[in-house]
Amino acid sequence: MSIQYGQFCPIAKAAEVIGERWTLLLIRELLLGESRFNDLQRGLSQMSPTLLAKRLKQLEEAGLLIKKQSHGKRHAEYFLTASGRELAPVIMGLGEWGARWARGLMDDDELDVELLMNDFRRRIDTDKLPAGRTTIQFHFPSLREFSSWWVVLQENGNRDLCIRHPGHEVDVQIRCDLRTMIEIWAGDTTIPAAKRSGSLKVTGNPVLTRTLSSWLGISLLSHIRPAG
Repeated sequence: MSIQYGQFCPIAKAAEVIGERWTLLLIRELLLGESRFNDLQRGLSQMSPTLLAKRLKQLEEAGLLIKKQSHGKRHAEYFLTASGRELAPVIMGLGEWGARWARGLMDDDELDVELLMNDFRRRIDTDKLPAGRTTIQFHFPSLREFSSWWVVLQENGNRDLCIRHPGHEVDVQIRCDLRTMIEIWAGDTTIPAAKRSGSLKVTGNPVLTRTLSSWLGISLLSHIRPAG
């Protein structure tokens, strides 16, 4: 690691390992179950592939993750070791603190649609959906690029996130402005409130549209309210 504080304090030593830019967010993605380079990149879309590879190597050298090349697979996967997994309460505690104390008005350049869609992909509750494949389209009319996304939930458990029509019939279309959708994800507004305001429109299978709140899968920290 390049950071050196020159102190024997355990906090300083820990900061030398995980204090580099993007490292905590990379650990967040690994804790949330991502293991492939491309999936990690999707959750960290503003991080260059070169820097991502460097941070993964640093974490591997520090003993926080291991790199595995599974038989029959083209690409390696990355998994946290016991010491890496032990950071889970630290990361969640930091997130809870941020939700309570560092929460403020989001600038437009912080409205990361790829981060939002990737989290919906992994957090949609398939137990609340009918058996078989389900295809969900998200459309954000205000975006000039990447305004439409598709989440395809397969019966075998695979979850695909697409920026081009996957060729399957869409079961539900969710049309919303990006800021409102992020506020729903963060718990700052609700699906019924967004519908009443007209900023959220949901069409498709009546059962799925009616039960959207039960299966969409919003932020793990949506229950944390801002201080004051």
